[in-house]
Amino acid sequence: MNSPYDIILKPVLTEQSYESIADKKYTFIVNRKATKTEIKKAVETIFDVSVEKVNTMTRKGKVKRMGRSEGVKPTTKRAVVKLTKDSKSIEFFESMA
Repeated sequence: MNSPYDIILKPVLTEQSYESIADKKYTFIVNRKATKTEIKKAVETIFDVSVEKVNTMTRKGKVKRMGRSEGVKPTTKRAVVKLTKDSKSIEFFESMA
């Protein structure tokens, strides 16, 4: 994973993630092979902020049916990134909230 844009795939925009914006916690879907340190460096590079802590969780893909056929949604990895108190906020999320 050379580029930080290969690590951070997209933001998660849910009610729970909106509530945590006030605490400077932001949620992203990240590459499944990315480590916490790689995620921290990628967020700091892309958004020019300082990261205090990174929590990750892997969500197993659900089994979905359509008639008789069955399929599995892909497994994803989420990262909740907490910024330091003196860090600026991420403008993308501020415009959404």
